Amino acid sequence: MNLQQEIAKRLQSMEPISLEIEDESAMHAGHAGNGGGGHFKLTMTSSQFSGKSHIMRHRLIYQTLSDLIPNRIHALSIKAIAPDETKV
Repeated sequence: MNLQQEIAKRLQSMEPISLEIEDESAMHAGHAGNGGGGHFKLTMTSSQFSGKSHIMRHRLIYQTLSDLIPNRIHALSIKAIAPDETKV
């Protein structure tokens, strides 16, 4: 299982309605401060984000992935969306 699959598997506990994980590591290879961990862009919609601030949503995700940071995940960009925020 690669790291992207591992992230997706762990985030299933948050019952995502939609989940996109983009590996952006190649764009950051060799930059200062990167000890080898990957760079990921995460977009997730989950009912568990309803009524929570952006900070609380990010904390939920970071808690789920905490043992992967900073060694396997060097950087994580998060867009966490509640289902009612997707309606136009």
